[in-house]
Amino acid sequence: MDYTAHVDTFARDRLPPRDQWPEFIFDLPELRYPERMNCATELLDKAVTEHGWGERMAILSPRGNLSYRQLLETANRIAGVLVEDMGLVPGNRVLLRGCNSPMMAACWFAVQKAGGIAVATMPLLRARELTDVITKAEVSLALCEHELLGELDLARPACPSLGRVACWYGGDLEGRMAAKPADFSNVATSRDDIALIAFTSGTTGKPKGTMHFHRDVMAICDCFPRSTLKPAGDDLFCGTPPLAFTFGLGGMLLFPMRFGAATLLLERLTPEALLKAIQDHRATICFTAPTFYRMMAGLAAGFDISSLRKCVSAGEALPVATRELWRQATGIRIIDGIGATELLHIFISAAGDDIRPGATGKPIPGYVAAVFDEDGNPLPPGRIGRLGVKGPTGCRYLDDPRQAAYVHDGWNFTGDSYLVDADGYFHYQARTDDMIISAGYNIGGPEVEDALLQHPAVAECGVIGVADPDRGQVVKAFVVPRPGFQGDAALVAALQEHVKRAIAPYKYPRLVEFRDALPRTETGKLQRFRLREQAKGQ
Repeated sequence: MDYTAHVDTFARDRLPPRDQWPEFIFDLPELRYPERMNCATELLDKAVTEHGWGERMAILSPRGNLSYRQLLETANRIAGVLVEDMGLVPGNRVLLRGCNSPMMAACWFAVQKAGGIAVATMPLLRARELTDVITKAEVSLALCEHELLGELDLARPACPSLGRVACWYGGDLEGRMAAKPADFSNVATSRDDIALIAFTSGTTGKPKGTMHFHRDVMAICDCFPRSTLKPAGDDLFCGTPPLAFTFGLGGMLLFPMRFGAATLLLERLTPEALLKAIQDHRATICFTAPTFYRMMAGLAAGFDISSLRKCVSAGEALPVATRELWRQATGIRIIDGIGATELLHIFISAAGDDIRPGATGKPIPGYVAAVFDEDGNPLPPGRIGRLGVKGPTGCRYLDDPRQAAYVHDGWNFTGDSYLVDADGYFHYQARTDDMIISAGYNIGGPEVEDALLQHPAVAECGVIGVADPDRGQVVKAFVVPRPGFQGDAALVAALQEHVKRAIAPYKYPRLVEFRDALPRTETGKLQRFRLREQAKGQ
């Protein structure tokens, strides 16, 4: 890590101490990258200049289609705007805020080309959540879809680091791009320069920034898709995960680009809309969460999705019943996988004849995994314990003491409980922390509690995840009303709407139970484990 192209070293200076890094494994020959490497050069420029894919379609979208050459030129012009008009210097953090679209994809590549660090955010995030991300990463610049500018504008007064903002699809970015050349000289970044900071909520609800290098971006392209998914140049990817999710960034953009395939980028999908898109565009590979597969299974007979060949599920545990429903409806066996924002993408999976019902799969080539007890000792097959993972990617939090809790003895501990069977298949059991995973979204219970406590009717509250057959888990709130407020259906609706306005709407409590008091320790700490025990007994 001696060489860096980053002039702004804010993120680099806030990497964890080296003794808190996980052990990295680069055993596969395809993971041995040159010391100087820019992931945009590898994935986009070389697609045109070396692989001859310039006239192939790269992105299909209602907003318009882009060939590889057109995507390259668009990203080059945006990079020109970032450097010449907005003053980006290598190492600056650039907020990206937009739905899945050609411009969102081009902006991501533009940031890489200019040597910046992409900080992509979910379209549903509210001003308070954006403020947390911007201030934590000291974001310098922002590229934003014009329709989503409102919450960013609300956040700006509390974000002194944020300078210039440019908007696409109704803003000024396209006009600025028109004045820039179609070529751009990419910054010669190091393979160990930071390419992106992906934020994930922890059990405290405070965002954790996970920092990933240019080599990490390439590693996820050269592991799961190469060994397990095995796409081809004539594939068309589609699905629901936003590019702001690392699951979506890989599955909806990076993986197709690595193999000369195309991606279909759509906004605000419903199960019906995704099935129709597969039918109309003849998509061949689908990425989405188990909830969507379950909902689509009952509708699939009404659509011609015979083009579909492979389906990938991640973001939450895949129920056996959902996998079977989808197989009965389509004849396709879902490729399950577990990944983590901290490791960037999928590291345990199985496809084809290697799929075993009830199991996530085995560590994919490039990764190793094991199950440990609470003292860090490896457990034999059949024993439930904490999942530990090593590979070419791993956890490096942005200036966060929680690094020491995630990495032990070189292993990444993901917060999942697993057991391994006698044949080496990993079987998911549960989360080991307070994270609620609902329909593929990670939701920190304390963040929802904080939003509820801002309502005048709430005296105390506790939030947990409870099992749900369709969404995996749903958010449940236990609320102690203030005197003078009635715990009835009207208050339930009012609290739900309040949370939707305060934070991202998908985090609202679908279940609300009123209590006279909440279980606490002698020192006043909320005992969420008791709430979970009580919920199971109901």
